[in-house]
Amino acid sequence: QVQLVESGGGSVQAGGSLRLSCAASGDTYSKYCMGWFRQPPGKEREGVAAIDSDGSTNYADSVKGRFTISKDFAKNILYLQMNSLKPEDTAVYYCAAAPLNVCWDDSWPEVVEYRYWGQGTQVTVSS
Repeated sequence: QVQLVESGGGSVQAGGSLRLSCAASGDTYSKYCMGWFRQPPGKEREGVAAIDSDGSTNYADSVKGRFTISKDFAKNILYLQMNSLKPEDTAVYYCAAAPLNVCWDDSWPEVVEYRYWGQGTQVTVSS
């Protein structure tokens, strides 16, 4: 079992940047497909990015070229670097862990595939 704690959210103007962190305890990231999700106000939770044990990544089309997912194996921390932020990026952002194979097919953005979740961190982008 793994426990996940996100940090780094906040308020920023459009065009700005934020870096989210997700610290893991109880297990190592190398065993899981690690994902970032977000839930905008009044909308469904959606997959943003995922990374596997070898560092291979997947991104939603809406964030490609602006967001970068990465992880520090030594510190067991997952990151999401968000650049060129837009008001439509406003959401609660969650990190989550799934079986490793989830990263290797089209199911990586599916909420139901992820077993462990953090509590979320709010990101607000103003125009």
